[in-house]
Amino acid sequence: MDSSKSEYFEKLSNVDGLVLYKCFVENWDKVMAFQARPDDILIATYPKSGTTWISEIIDMIYKDGNAERCKEDAIFNRIPFLECKKEDALDGIKQLKAMASPRIIKTHLPADYLPVSFWENNCKMIYLCRNAKDVAVSYYYFHLMVPAHPNPGTFAEFVEKYMNGEVPYGTWYKHVKSWEKRKHSNMLFMFYEDMQKDIRKEVIKLYHFLGKKPSEELVDKIVNHTSFQEMKENPTTNYTTLPEEDMNQKICPFMRKGCVGDWKNHFTVALNERFEMHYEKEMKGSTLTLHTEI
Repeated sequence: MDSSKSEYFEKLSNVDGLVLYKCFVENWDKVMAFQARPDDILIATYPKSGTTWISEIIDMIYKDGNAERCKEDAIFNRIPFLECKKEDALDGIKQLKAMASPRIIKTHLPADYLPVSFWENNCKMIYLCRNAKDVAVSYYYFHLMVPAHPNPGTFAEFVEKYMNGEVPYGTWYKHVKSWEKRKHSNMLFMFYEDMQKDIRKEVIKLYHFLGKKPSEELVDKIVNHTSFQEMKENPTTNYTTLPEEDMNQKICPFMRKGCVGDWKNHFTVALNERFEMHYEKEMKGSTLTLHTEI
């Protein structure tokens, strides 16, 4: 076994066909047994799809636009990461059990791997989808900065792993399609590119979905507080409170660019052609229309 393969198996594992971090898999039974509450709000995404952005917006909605209340604690404590388990530092299940309702919960799990209690309790679910090319770029930099990942190699090498599902949470294609086919009245399917194009419209959409009434003043507060620049400089959203051994922001900031179309700075013509062919094959039958530029 070559060293790169050795590192891969050392840091990642597999549960029921899904690639995950080893420490997450060790906690898998507790994740599957998790008891959702009927008033839980679930935010589901494939990694690097705007999770922190939409999470902060929803927390602001539930805190009536009070930015200071949101700044009282880091976002990973306010909105626990369901399947996360890293020694005693981060434990999503433990955090959630101790939280009062209504809880806002983050997950990167495909719909087919979600604890059944979320479906049984008909919880409100929000799925945020981002175009596959920009996700690949952002996920590559995330691999470089977070030591929990195997070395991603060059960008082209990483894209191959990404297309083949040899990254945490498997392929983008299967993940997105798993949530696409689960659409129901208590689920809101959103697009990162729509948020970039008209954030006010998307914030109002979230308000209505969550059964709350927006005001111009509240929407203004949320839009201002959750702008990329504000969140990039906010220690409770930019993950700078985590130690360097968990997230090395000297290599790359967690809040890197937050835009649509950065893939054009990374994909060569040949790599783009290969990716487009693979995308067309894997997304056959899907009704989703994703924009790679706006």
